[in-house]
Amino acid sequence: MKIAILSRNAKLYSTARLVEAAQARGHEVRVLDVLRCYMNITSHNPSIHYRGEDLTGFDAVIPRIGASVTFYGTAVLRQFEMMNVLPLNESVAISRSRDKLRSIQLLARKGIGLPVTGFANNPDDIEDLIAQVGGAPLVIKLLQGTQGIGVVLAETHNAAESVIQAFMGLNANIMVQEFIKEANGSDIRCFVVGDKVVAAMKRQGKKGEFRSNLHRGGSAELIRLTPEERSTAIRAARIMGLNVCGVDLLRSNHGPVVMEVNSSPGLQGIEETSGKDIADLMIQFIEKRFETSETAKDKTRTRGKG
Repeated sequence: MKIAILSRNAKLYSTARLVEAAQARGHEVRVLDVLRCYMNITSHNPSIHYRGEDLTGFDAVIPRIGASVTFYGTAVLRQFEMMNVLPLNESVAISRSRDKLRSIQLLARKGIGLPVTGFANNPDDIEDLIAQVGGAPLVIKLLQGTQGIGVVLAETHNAAESVIQAFMGLNANIMVQEFIKEANGSDIRCFVVGDKVVAAMKRQGKKGEFRSNLHRGGSAELIRLTPEERSTAIRAARIMGLNVCGVDLLRSNHGPVVMEVNSSPGLQGIEETSGKDIADLMIQFIEKRFETSETAKDKTRTRGKG
């Protein structure tokens, strides 16, 4: 196959590993800076151009689209889909997962375990909003935040009021969630490929840090999932319509709760912790999808709704 990888930087660990894995399996691979792609949007002959070149002949595309370029990146990916190029993850599924509020509403509708979450627009509703999620301590999240940025733990009622008022004063969209104290600053990253959790790790935040992101100084170790955790991760991926994703869970007193479904999960932490060749599993998956797609229409059939 001829595979395009949409990535801003070919030297990133995840991008480089995908190139290595695809080439090892005999495929032709090209890394494209998604922001340098531009489109001719027509009904009968849609095309993508890159640095003056007309891009043609690709069989599959692997999106590694950062959160900051979601709008433009998914537009480019849609154009590839219009050209009947098989996407590893579809544009609509990526957009769905990147909208934090929408994704939580979709998961809630299907009965997935979630932290109690509140959302409001008017400062007059702050008191009731705090009460609805069980009071302080609570977590306040910017809807546009990523990788732990824009996530605040408010340990007291007054602190929660002040932070929410400040965000609202800046016209920032936020959601408020119950704080899962029993998680002790850790979460579980489940890496889903197809309908399987192929690897899982427990991420522990550094001392005094409630966020467990590895790039914020957290550590990782192998973990054995319970059947309920494994099922929850697979169902969450399916609801988002994602073929490959990272599902982040917390172990709460009332079972596993989903914090986020990441459509472009990093490979370094999970590969180093699990010892598994996750990049190769991703390439194998896209090979099988390509082989079983009998028509062009089959290549972009989004799973999930909403």
